[in-house]
Amino acid sequence: MSHTEHHYIHRVGWLRAAVLGANDGLVSTASLILGVAASGVGQSEILLAGIAGLVAGAMSMAAGEYVSVSSQADTERADLAKEKDALKYEPEAELNELADIYVARGVERETAIEVATQLTEHDALGAHARDELGIMDLTAARPLQAAFTSAVTFSAGAIIPLLAVFFLPTAHLAIAVTLVTLLGLALLGATGARLGGANIGLGVVRVTLWGAAAMGFTSLVGYLFGVAVA
Repeated sequence: MSHTEHHYIHRVGWLRAAVLGANDGLVSTASLILGVAASGVGQSEILLAGIAGLVAGAMSMAAGEYVSVSSQADTERADLAKEKDALKYEPEAELNELADIYVARGVERETAIEVATQLTEHDALGAHARDELGIMDLTAARPLQAAFTSAVTFSAGAIIPLLAVFFLPTAHLAIAVTLVTLLGLALLGATGARLGGANIGLGVVRVTLWGAAAMGFTSLVGYLFGVAVA
């Protein structure tokens, strides 16, 4: 009988950016809409603020993800360059260092040296990148992928509360946007947990709770400032 396992770690690069982008798009746009609506302005002003929030948020997410993940990629490249030099000039020390890693994991010294020797002969830099530095192809930094994923998912999340503004009258706007956003957050939490192999109930509660708190606080600020201006 064949033995098969289904893992999720290969999704971690784009899944993190996707969940962050969609969650931010939903929460920030809905919060912005609720805050502006609470100040007492009309539907056209609310819609304009929401669209501006979508465009600005998507660009900000893309730029932020690209810069931050690029910094990670730069660090990875710098560490790999140092490791490459060490393998060139101090191969024996690097071999012992790799063997020590396996010994610390429970492998006998003689076996650890043999494994380290074989891995060094096969792909020395790859072995040290994986076992010493923790850098693997599955989790390596990909700035463009993270930026694109964040921008697209932010926009997709932001569209949900904007549609409520566009199709519903101002009188029911706050309740409609809140309900639609909470539903979207629940679906996002469930989807993210499902794709990542995590607990779905926990994912739903975590995303929905924090989203509701953000919307409530922003609505309060909009109401207070609206009253003060009036």
